[in-house]
Parts: sequence; structure tokens; C-alpha cells
Amino acid sequence: MAASGRLREAYDRVIGSDPGLRRLRMALGAAVAMSTTLAIEYGYGRIRGLDQQGTLIAMLLGTMIAMMGSMALDGHQVWPKIRTGVFFPFAIGAGMLVGVGVAGHTDLMLGMFVAVMFVAVFIRRFGLPYFFYGFMIWMGYFFAAFLNATFSQLPDLLLAVAIGTVWVLLLTATVLRTHPRRTLARVRRAYGARARAVARVCADLLETDDGDLRRLARLRRALHSRQLRLAETALVIEGWSATPGALPPGWSAAAVRRRTLDTHLAIDALATAADSLAGSGGRYAADAARISGHLARRDYQAAERSARALLARAESDPPGPDRGADCFAYHLATAAWEFTALVRQLGEPDDSEDGEEVFAPAVALAMGGLPGSAAVAVDVPARGGWKRLSGLSLTSRQAIQVAVAGTLAILIGRELSQARYYWAVIATFIAFSGTATRSETFIKATNRVVGTLLGLGVGIGLAHLTAGHTYWLLAVIVLSMSCGFYLVNVSYAAMIFFVTIMVSQLYSQLHEFSAGLLMLRLEETSIGAAVGIVVALFVLPTSTRDTVNSARSRYYAALGELLHATATRLDRGSADRTSDEPAPDLDALVRVVDHRLQQLALVARPLTRPLVWGNDPRLVRHRLALHAGVTRQIRALALGPRRFPDADPVPHLAEAARSLGHAATALALAPAPQGRPAPEVARALLGADEAMRAGRLRDTGPALPAVTRPLLRLRQLLLELSVLPPVPPGLAAGPAARTPGGSLLVAGSALPAPSDAVPSPSDSLLAPSDALPGDLATGGGSADPAGRPS
Repeated sequence: MAASGRLREAYDRVIGSDPGLRRLRMALGAAVAMSTTLAIEYGYGRIRGLDQQGTLIAMLLGTMIAMMGSMALDGHQVWPKIRTGVFFPFAIGAGMLVGVGVAGHTDLMLGMFVAVMFVAVFIRRFGLPYFFYGFMIWMGYFFAAFLNATFSQLPDLLLAVAIGTVWVLLLTATVLRTHPRRTLARVRRAYGARARAVARVCADLLETDDGDLRRLARLRRALHSRQLRLAETALVIEGWSATPGALPPGWSAAAVRRRTLDTHLAIDALATAADSLAGSGGRYAADAARISGHLARRDYQAAERSARALLARAESDPPGPDRGADCFAYHLATAAWEFTALVRQLGEPDDSEDGEEVFAPAVALAMGGLPGSAAVAVDVPARGGWKRLSGLSLTSRQAIQVAVAGTLAILIGRELSQARYYWAVIATFIAFSGTATRSETFIKATNRVVGTLLGLGVGIGLAHLTAGHTYWLLAVIVLSMSCGFYLVNVSYAAMIFFVTIMVSQLYSQLHEFSAGLLMLRLEETSIGAAVGIVVALFVLPTSTRDTVNSARSRYYAALGELLHATATRLDRGSADRTSDEPAPDLDALVRVVDHRLQQLALVARPLTRPLVWGNDPRLVRHRLALHAGVTRQIRALALGPRRFPDADPVPHLAEAARSLGHAATALALAPAPQGRPAPEVARALLGADEAMRAGRLRDTGPALPAVTRPLLRLRQLLLELSVLPPVPPGLAAGPAARTPGGSLLVAGSALPAPSDAVPSPSDSLLAPSDALPGDLATGGGSADPAGRPS
């Protein structure tokens, strides 16, 4: 059984590392497309009677089309692929036509090289297909200009391109076609694998010795990372659910979203309870670790049995010395029990709501995955003394950057080599592909140099082994590019490592290979990378901090919208079912907040490393963890009304949620946090406290058990996020003094001090009916499978 559990965990790591097997499919698709296109283009060269060089050029052109086409033509709909693919020959032909026209005129060719680079980047504004068209225009020019092609050679070159286009279209429409239903099923399996990965870290946390503070801190960081990856996979499910033909029979997209959110809430509760219980020395820590371990190994029956046993012990045992730790263990068991109940219902459609809801996904996928940082940076103006140009679109600014960088790379690169300077130009061009901020450009350019350096040794060794063996050489080329495709989203340096191996094989086939040539490539690449970094820093730079501020504002705006919608639901209670006005779709708004957090974490990633001057990576990581905590609490708060649909209106909690919504909106409009909260934020937080205190003094009837604690935790977290440096647990940052009543005087307003990790049921802000064990433990609250509210 233990060996079987370890095998399950290993399998989970594989499918969890690549949701939907997107990277694997892309790598295999590229391998199939390139290898078969090589064979077809070779046959074309033999039939046309081309010489060795002409046949090799046709094979290279076809392989390039196959490589880019396998990415550009991804998807399941045939006609959009045809509409995109039919312009491949025109894009490459346009570049070739210009290249042939300037061939042999060095100065004109160099000037046109820069102009083509500008156009290739500028047209990206028109959509994803134009990203690939730009590359093809650039590659077509490169082939024609540097091979000194003539107009008489153009028909053969374009025919080779057309053959490659038709073949890759045929492949992507048949063998390599994406099946939405299978893909969504694979992504949902990856979601389950990542949920179990969270449970594995929970088990490791609970099994760690209380005195091993370093390991506890490391595991807590790992837990935070696993939870972010789980949320990212949920967003991919969200995107694929809107794809026609992706849903399982009997399911609606909204039902898939509801089920995913329910399991997400259970895992959130499990992780929060384990995080709080770890290192506490609680008497049930070993039992909680055992439950988490069972979940990690997919032994759901054992997990449920252990959870029931722990809950039974918690009810029968006399109170222990640490009631808070017992409470956390109780809630972990309840969350695990609920997760196993949801797993049992995995194949059963969620028919909790009648009719087919109008589904608007919170995220639009790009090539089957989440969009990159450009979606956030698109509205961020450039920094520096570029007033007239700072308002240009991101693609326009990057086109100017590429033109400037390309010019400098040509001038400097030609000083090193009159023939191979184009490696420097390629490095500058690629540095501005798939990046948005100057930090991202710096990281990508640096990774290109590192990957080239690491690939030199392996490339030289393999080139000697495959010399004279054409089939082995082609196999290494295809395998290298496939591995590069598979790892490009994991490590750009790893992709360039394999590209360097591929380049070594090509020069071996051309009988130009030497160690000195590869060293020259490294030197030219380093020049191009350095030029790209300098231009990104000083020419129309897109600041990483400005982009993070934009992402943070968008996050708070979405958070405020969700809090106001939650307040509306709490104010109306069960009246939602009879009101003519449609109830706010809280599930959809939750996913919008999740997407905004994912974008914030994406653009802030460079700031988590010691790369930016005057930046504290530990502070950035801490504040990202606070934002993630806010997202978990708002997820629990928003799902409360759906889980308790028969609850009566709770005006005081609705007013508290509305005030917190005002605080979030104020944070979206406020400048960077300072030593004390902005006045608007302080007033809104104070309003939330007053609303909850007023509700405590009134007989309002039973409240939603899953709402009170998230509201309190949200108030605390928003307070911590409104100041800089961050508020340590249980303390206030900046000028503050504790009042006799236990409040903190911040910015002239009395705000209640952050609550302890385990508040007492007699807490002045909690009505007795609100103080339920699970609600106290995590702020999540959930429905016990046995029917007990937790």
C-alpha cells in the first residue's frame, strides 16, 4: 500500500507539473511537424532537382514553418486555423521580397534589417496571429538577405514554404488537433493532483519537529507556492470551460466552476488549519498529519476514516491545554472529510441551479494557457524623459526599442564579426518577445546568455559524435527542439541550451562547425543581450514597479466589486430567490479576483529576486502572501451565501462587507502604501468595525456561520496591506499607540487590533451564534458532510 501511494504521488507530480499536458503536447506536436516536414521538403528538393544547398534551404524553411505553425495553429476549430495559416506564405514572402531587393547592398540591407524588425514587432498589436506573422516576415527577410537570394530563386523558396504550410495545416487539423473535452478533463485531473500536492505539504508541515523553525518556514513558503499553482490551474479550467465542446455530458460551465470552487474552499481550509497547527505542539497534530498524508496518496477512504476518528476523539476527550490547536485539528479533519465527499461526487453533474446560466469566463486563455504580463503592462506608460512617446501603446514602444537595440547590435556586433553579427541582432530581437517590463527583458536576455554558455560544451561533444551520420544529426535536431519547446515555459535558459545544441548540429551539417564558431556565437549573443538590457532600461522603459502597481490596483478594484456584490447578497438574504433583480454572480467575481491575483504574482515575480535596485525581495514575498490570504478569505466569504441559501438577511454583516469594499476601492486608488493607512482606507475599515459592533448589540437572529470570521480576517489583512512596512502579526506598523480598549490609533482613527489566531467565542465582535469552531479556525467555514456547520 505504501509503494502504491508513492507511485500515485509520483504520477500526480507528472500531471500536476503540466496541466492539460499542454507543454508535452506542444513538444510532441513540434517534433512530429518538424520531422515529417523535413522528410517532405527533402523529397521536394529531390523532385525539383535542387542541389545540396538548395535542398537544405528548403528543409530549413519547411522546418521553421512547421515549428511556428504547430504553435500558431493550436486549437480545435479548423476554419480559424485555415484563416491564420493561409497567410504564412504571404508573410514570409513579403520578408523575402524585401530581402532579395536589398541583397548585395550592405548599407541598405542593414538599414532595412532594422526597419523589418520594427514592423515585425509593431504588428503584434493586431492579435496573436500577427505575433507569428511578424516572426515570419523577419525570418523571410533574414533568409533572403543573408543568403543573397535572387528573384529567380523566389518561386522555389515560396513553393517550399507553401508545402510546409499545407502540411502543418493538415497535421494540426487532424493528428495534432486539440480535443477540448479531453483537454479539460486532463486539466481537471491536474487540478486534483495539485490539490493533493497541497495536502502533501500540509502533512510534511505537521510532521516537522516544532523546534525546526527553518524547515517550518521553508515548508510554509512551499505551501503558499502550491496554493498559488492550484489557483492558476482553477483559472485554466475556467478558460477551457468556455470552449465549445469542452464540457462533460450533463455539465454546464457554471456547474464546473461551482464544483471547482467548492473543492478549492476545502483545500484552502485544510491548508490554513495545517499552517496554524504546525509547530504548535497540539495533541492532534499527528492525527492531522496522517489525514493529510492519506489525501496526498489519494487514499480517500482512509482519510475519511481518520477524519471521523479525530472528530469523535475531539468530542469525547476532555479539553486540552491548547484549545486553539484542538480547534485547528478539528477543522482540518472537517475540511478533509468534505474534500473526500466532493471527490465521490466528481462524476455527478452539479444541478443545484436550474437552467443554463450565461457563462462569461474570468480569463481568456492564450494558446491554451494563462496570458502573460503584457495583458497587465499594456496600459502602463513609459518612465523617464519620454513625455511625447510615453503614452504610446506597449507594442509601439517595444517596436521602437527593438529598432534602437537592433541598430546598436549591428554596429557593435560588426566590430566583432562582419559575417556573424546577426547573432547579436537575434538576441536583441528575442529579448523583446514575450516580455513586457524591463526586469523581464533583463531576465530573458541573461537566460539567453546562460543557456548558450551551458549548451556550448554539450553541443561540441554531440557534433563530434554525429559528424557524418545524417540521420542521427536530424534526430538530435528534432529532439533538441522538442525538449526546448517542452521547457520553454519552465526555463528559457533550458530552451536556449537545446537551441545551442541544434545550432551546433546545423553547422556540422554545413561543414562550418568549429569550437571557435560557437564561442563567437556566445560573444555575439552576449553583445546582443547586453544591448537589449541597456535599451530596455533607458529607452521608453516599462517599469516593473509601475506594472506591479497597476496590477495591484486592478486586484483591489476586483476585490471591491466582489465585496459590494457580497454585501448585496447578505442584505437580501433568501430574498434573492423572489427578487426580480438578478443576484450577483459571486462565483464569477471570485474567479476574477483569482485572476487578478495571478496577474499580480506574475508581474511581481522579478521583484521577488534581488535584481531591482532598492527592492526588498522578502518584503515583496510577504506582501504577495498577504494578497493571497485576502483572496482565500474573500473566496470563503463569497461562497458562504451560496452554501447557506436559506439564511435571513444580516444587515450588519452586509454593511461590514460594504465598508470593506470601500476600503478595497480606496486602496485601488491610493498611491503606494506608506507608514499609515490613507484616510479613506482608515475610515472604511473603521466603518466595518462599527457595523460589526452595532450588529453585536442587536438581536439579529442567526447569522451566516461562514461569513463573520472571513470579514474579521479581511479587515485585519487589508489593514496590514494599507501600510508599509507590513504589520507584523498582532502589531501595527507605523505611528501607533494602543488604547485602553485594545484598539490601535492609526492615522487618527481607532481601529480594533488584529484578532488573535484563535479568538475566544466571547470575542466582543462575535455573536455567540457566529462563534462556530470551523469559522474560528480558518475563516473559511464549510459544510460538514455529516450535516454539522463548521
